[in-house]
Amino acid sequence: MERFNTAPPDETRRALLACLRSPRWARRVAAHRPYPDLPALLAAADEAAYDLGMADLAEALAEEPLPALPDGIYLAASTALSAAYAAYEAKFGHTFVICLDGAAPEEVLNRVLAAIRSRLTNDPEEERVVTAEELRHLARGRLVRALGGAGRHRSAAAPWGTTSADAPAVGA
Repeated sequence: MERFNTAPPDETRRALLACLRSPRWARRVAAHRPYPDLPALLAAADEAAYDLGMADLAEALAEEPLPALPDGIYLAASTALSAAYAAYEAKFGHTFVICLDGAAPEEVLNRVLAAIRSRLTNDPEEERVVTAEELRHLARGRLVRALGGAGRHRSAAAPWGTTSADAPAVGA
């Protein structure tokens, strides 16, 4: 936490943008440093995410990649997923996002397909709420990993990573 708290503001904002591609969120989280511990940082990150408006969410979603899928998925599954992504984007106007933290590799494809099918039935306002929550979960998990909470490796995106002894893992 010490390195995160003392890193130059521009460096911190760039690293935070790797967690959630919202400049407003990154500025807000960086501006409230220092944080006494990881739970305080995560609470501030959650609060900043809850306060994102429609334009902020659209900005974050514009840069969000599609969920990573395991190698070697069948062509039929890949085709079905591509069609589902296209239908989702046509209906809601943005990329489908889902937090898959903790999902076993063999469960990823089924979780993504089930979620996209289910969420395609949402109306735009319901989906906006679900999407914002998924982005918050993604940011939280990325932030924990960037600070080293998921292991002893420092993140290339966040040079201020700590070790797992410094920052206990928090579920995302």
